[in-house]
Amino acid sequence: MNKVVLMGRLTADPDVRYSNNGDNQLCIARYTLAVDRRFKRDGEPTADFIRCVAFGRAGEFAEKYFHKGIKIAVDGRIQTGSYQNKDGQTVYTTDVIVENQEFAESKAASEQNASAPVPQAEPKEEEPTADAGDGFMNIPDSVDDSGLPFNF
Repeated sequence: MNKVVLMGRLTADPDVRYSNNGDNQLCIARYTLAVDRRFKRDGEPTADFIRCVAFGRAGEFAEKYFHKGIKIAVDGRIQTGSYQNKDGQTVYTTDVIVENQEFAESKAASEQNASAPVPQAEPKEEEPTADAGDGFMNIPDSVDDSGLPFNF
C-alpha cells in the first residue's frame, strides 16, 4: 500500500502550470509543505520539506485558495522518478501525488498566522480571545437544531 498523510504549512504560493493537451488543459499545481517533526533533537531541523503535486481540479483549488503560510492537510501517494539535468547527471525525485487536500485551520487562525514564519519552531497553543472567534458559526436560538448531529 502506498499512502501518505501530511499536515503542514505551505512554504510558498503554489507554482501552477497548465499542460497543452489539445483542447483540454490540465492544471498542475506544485507546492512544498513544511511538516513539523514530532520529536526534536538538538541541532537537527525541526521540519521536513515535502514536495506535493496536485492535478486537475485539486490543482485549480490549490491555485485559487492556497497561499504561503496556510496550514493544510494532504493525503496521497508517494511517487519517485528521475531525469537527466543539463549537465547529464541523473537527478532523483520524490513527490507526494495529492489525492485529497483540505484546510487544517479556520480562516481567522490562518490570517492570524499569516505573518508567522514557516516552518514554526515550536507549535504554540492559541489563546482564545473574545473577538477572534473559534472559526465556527453561532447558531441563533431561533433555529431548530434538533436534527443537527452532536446535539447535546
